[in-house]
Amino acid sequence: MDRDTPHPPDQETPEPPAAGSPIGRRVLLGTLGLGALGVVAAPTLQRGLEGFLGSVSGEDPTGLTGLLPNGGGFRYYSVTAGVPHVDQSNYRLSVSGLVDHPGTYTLADLRALPQTRIVHDVQCVTGWRVPKTPFEGVRLSTLLDAAGVHPSAGAVRFTCFDGAYTESLTLDQARRSDVLVALRMQDKPVSHDHGGPVRLYVAPMYFYKSAKWLSGISVTRDVRPGYWEERGYDVDAWVGRSNGRDDAPTS
Repeated sequence: MDRDTPHPPDQETPEPPAAGSPIGRRVLLGTLGLGALGVVAAPTLQRGLEGFLGSVSGEDPTGLTGLLPNGGGFRYYSVTAGVPHVDQSNYRLSVSGLVDHPGTYTLADLRALPQTRIVHDVQCVTGWRVPKTPFEGVRLSTLLDAAGVHPSAGAVRFTCFDGAYTESLTLDQARRSDVLVALRMQDKPVSHDHGGPVRLYVAPMYFYKSAKWLSGISVTRDVRPGYWEERGYDVDAWVGRSNGRDDAPTS
């Protein structure tokens, strides 16, 4: 088959860990202040700020130097200096690994499948939250069922077309009804900055689990730590029950 996760701005990258735990908020807030300066400044200054951040982000694997403000309460994060733009003409999502029927989906293929809409709070591990954010797409379990998962499988690994970001879920987590391969966010197609045209959305976990720019789903035997887990963050990122946080939303 071949066919189109507040952005928190999308795929959020959490604060870089120090000694296995998140750094203080002072560093993050200082970075946000720099981004806010670019928003209120003249367009020329804004372009200069973005160019500066892009030029140094390749030397900073945390992605903080690539952080820019975005609308709707989201923040933009990227762990690379640049991400290719992919659209309906060239988007492909592969499903592979321990499956009977590996395959490739185009945007048209994904859009033709049953769609599920979820409205849920988006919670970043760094503290910001965007309440009642709608996401819509194909349940990940639908793609796994179509692929025919081997009995020996225990996890699912996700890769992204930024060339750097990875994530994983256990097979049980991946089969939850609130885990989507999302095509729409805030009732419109997922934008590039929000990880489009297709991103993962894992509603009950911190937003770094909702991988942006999704390009590959691979069924594996065991969980492989993702980009931020390799840098000290929890593999099981349940909101309010992980990463030393107790901030589950009350609504």
